[in-house]
Amino acid sequence: MNSCLYECHVMHARFSPRRHHFLYRIFMFALDLDELEALDRRFALFSVNRRNFYSFRERDFFPTGEPIHNGKDEPSPPVGGAGQLKARLTAFLAERGVDLTGGRVMLVTLPRVLGYLFNPVSFYFCYDRAGTPVAALSEVTNTFKEMKPYFLGPATRTGDAGFHLRTPKHFYVSPFADVDVAFDFNLRPPTETLDIRIDDYVGTERTLTSTLAGPRRELTGARLAWYALKYPLITLKVIALIHWHALLLWRKRVPWFAKAARRAEQRELYRPHISITHTPDAA
Repeated sequence: MNSCLYECHVMHARFSPRRHHFLYRIFMFALDLDELEALDRRFALFSVNRRNFYSFRERDFFPTGEPIHNGKDEPSPPVGGAGQLKARLTAFLAERGVDLTGGRVMLVTLPRVLGYLFNPVSFYFCYDRAGTPVAALSEVTNTFKEMKPYFLGPATRTGDAGFHLRTPKHFYVSPFADVDVAFDFNLRPPTETLDIRIDDYVGTERTLTSTLAGPRRELTGARLAWYALKYPLITLKVIALIHWHALLLWRKRVPWFAKAARRAEQRELYRPHISITHTPDAA
């Protein structure tokens, strides 16, 4: 079975305009999308597209076919409805010249835990039929539940089989970072370890770095039960920590940016919040 778990440290270090740092232990699922049906049958605590302690719902991810806010192009036709996540990815990649026929996709993410879902970022690693990494996607979600995928295609491949891309966010991720800050993605396909880094740049200055790294663990029923105790309500913990550190940054007087202030620069995202879609009535 390709699917597994990674027991990780997530580290976040802000350099400017105030220093702020944290380090936490979490775990992540790495799911081979071709194995979803087998995983659903195999584990008592894990289900696909139905309720369970850990519930992976394909509609929660990569919502191509839905309207794109401030997008350049019309959305792709829906493929497979709310299910068939891999079919949606395959169609998306084909539109960008990447043939995934006979290949596979590994998704590093968290499922719903007792029905609650929040992933600040999920990572898709795409392999061709020969097992060569050909693309990666970073699907970023903010606390408004807006989602934006960042595509790292063959042109972003690095010498170590990873992917590197620096691109403007054009997305409101945090009230303490403006929407035109650049993301700098360094993604290595998961092997015996997970090794991911995302930096923020304002011009040539690196203002923030985030890493997600840790060893591979076999996906077993016993380990899922143990992690339910070791990392209780992990998705709820993630959102709680985000708000806790937002409070700490506010107390440090880090400049704050209003989400509705730059609506036009928040673009090519899914499930836009009313704060950028609602036009106030003229006085």
